[in-house]
Amino acid sequence: MPTTRLLLVATATCLVSLALWLPSASAAPATDDQGYVDSTARCTSPATAVLFGSTAGSRVAICKTSGGQFEYRGVRLSDGARLVVAASQAGDGFVADNIGITYTVTAKSLVISQGGNVIREEPMVDFHRPDAPVGPGHGPAPATTTPTTPLPPPLPAEVGGGR
Repeated sequence: MPTTRLLLVATATCLVSLALWLPSASAAPATDDQGYVDSTARCTSPATAVLFGSTAGSRVAICKTSGGQFEYRGVRLSDGARLVVAASQAGDGFVADNIGITYTVTAKSLVISQGGNVIREEPMVDFHRPDAPVGPGHGPAPATTTPTTPLPPPLPAEVGGGR
């Protein structure tokens, strides 16, 4: 029995040490005024971040281009899948469409739907809306075309955990 007890104490000590050493899974990712650092959910100059947020499964940013158009930049954390498409302002949030799938971003959540059916609603766990004049009086975003340039491979912070 003393060997079993010693083994249990050693295992418990290792688990506690490991828990203290590893970063918290719930820690918010690094941000600045352009979005999430080292992420697709980030606006690149001259575009500016209108808002950006993170759910348990996604990171998103809405950028305003120098031409006044809006762009949705999102990444699914489980596998690093990225989406960059035109967006438009809708009420207190933004809407983007990709081949019939609609992404609605608000301070409350990211809602992914098709037609009128909600596929998934992901509550925001981290949300930022830098002080930028967006709202009534600025009008709707002009129609844009979706870029056809392929995206580069996922950034290190976006490589999924294989859930």
